[in-house]
Formats: sequence, C-alpha cells, structure tokens
Amino acid sequence: MLNWRIILPFVLTGTIWGSTWFVITGQIDGVPAAWSVFYRFALATPALFLVAFLMKRRLILIAPEHRLAALVGVFQFSGNFLFVYHAELYVTSGIVAMMFGLLMVPNALLGRFFLGERVQGGFLLGSLIAIIGVSFLLVHEWSANPDAGVVGGNVALGIGLALLGILAASFANVVQANPTGRGVPMVSLLAWAMLYGTLFDLGFAWLTAGPPPLPTSSNYWIGIVYLALIGSVITFPLHYNLVREIGAGRTAYNSILTISVAMLISTLFEGYQWTALTAGGMVLAVIGMVLALRSKQTR
Repeated sequence: MLNWRIILPFVLTGTIWGSTWFVITGQIDGVPAAWSVFYRFALATPALFLVAFLMKRRLILIAPEHRLAALVGVFQFSGNFLFVYHAELYVTSGIVAMMFGLLMVPNALLGRFFLGERVQGGFLLGSLIAIIGVSFLLVHEWSANPDAGVVGGNVALGIGLALLGILAASFANVVQANPTGRGVPMVSLLAWAMLYGTLFDLGFAWLTAGPPPLPTSSNYWIGIVYLALIGSVITFPLHYNLVREIGAGRTAYNSILTISVAMLISTLFEGYQWTALTAGGMVLAVIGMVLALRSKQTR
C-alpha cells in the first residue's frame, strides 16, 4: 500500500472522482441534463475503445457478451448518470456524492441475491451506522431548502433520483460480475457498455429534451472534456488496476477519499454550511463505511 504505484492511482482516482460531482453542476446550468450526459459519453466512448486497443485487450465480443454489455450500459452509463445529473438539480453535489458512498449496501444485497455472496453481521452494522450518518446530512439539506416542508418538494425529488441512480449503478456492478462478465476484459466490457449506453442517452435526450443544444460557453465544453477524459477514461483503468493490485476490498476505501473531496469542494464553491448535525453525520457516515468495508474485506 505504501508503494507509489499504489498510492498515486489511489489518490488520483479518489480526488478526480470527488471533483466530478461539482463539475456536473456546471453541465446542468441552462443545458438539459440528458444532453450533457450524452455529450460526456459520446466523447469518452471512442477514447475508451482506444485505451482498450492500446492495452491489447480483446474487443470482439460474442452475442451473450454483447447482451451483457448492453445491459450494463443502460444501467451504468444511462440510468445511473441520468438520475445523478437530474438529482444535482435539487440537492448539493457533495450530498449526492455522500449518498453514493452507500453504494456498497445495495451491492452487497444484490450480490447476495444474484451471486450468492455472504453478508456478514459486521457489514450490516457498519452500513446501518453509515445510513444514519447520511440521514443526518439529508435532514439538514431538507430543512435548509425552502421547499423542504412540501411533500414531494425539490429536495425529496433530488433524494429520490439519487437513490434510483444508486440502484442502477449497483445493478450494473453486480451483473457485470457474473460468469459471462468475468470472461471479458474489463476495459473492453466497459467500452462496449459505454457505447450502448451512449446510444440510449442519445435517444432519451432527443425524446425528452428536443434537438441537441450547442452551448457557447467554453467552461461548459472544458467540463465535458474533463468529465469524459479525466473523470471516465483515465480513472476507470486506474481503478481496475488497483483492484488487481490490492484487491477490491482495499480499493473500496477509495470511496472515503472521494466523498471527502466532494464535500470539501461543496463547502468551498457551493457555500455548503456545516452544523453540529452535518458534522456528526459526516463522522458517523465515514465510521460506518470503514466498519462495513473492513467486514466485507475479511469475510
């Protein structure tokens, strides 16, 4: 873990992914979220295919592998990101990132259902503590919003969309771990999944938001390039190389760094106000995630 080949990609992926939550807010300011999702992956997809080619990974898939890639693409690169982008219209980006720190919970439950993986008591206890901590943050977000007292208000909608995004991402994570998915190089599977997801994003954006807009802001397109190339193409290979080097359990601790960076950026640039409730919630969430991940790692 102290080798620079481990520390550098660990810190880079956590920092980059932590920053992407805030960059997304610039992509939904005056531009339909669905089109921003499409632009991001329309740029990232050919770049990821190029990465797979340079890594000399198999790019020709058989029919069952294509079906799996399409399923992963629709849930990961369409459903997940469409829900996240729309959720950030109503909820602070750092809070959405914190909620995604709980991705390990549906991952474990769906893994138990689809893959027969065991869930230990320590994991459940840590997850419960993390959920309580995140709930404190959501209570604060709710009370700080003018529409908080209205049933179905903006914060409630944002929370609901974020939860749907978590479920979509979790389903994609679990499904790709089946025997078919394990037979495909990860970068190749992600490239094809991203292509299928991008095609779905195109159709969804056109049907729900009309013809594609062409924003004139240079900051918007800089954000697209950052999210596509830095936040997607560079980080995914780094992340999965870490999984090979130190295992999925230790790599999962990267989520702690990710949410810490996201909350710091929200504090500096979105004016997020800390209180005793939110500070306590953050501490509980991190402690719970660490306990759950430790349990999952040693099962």
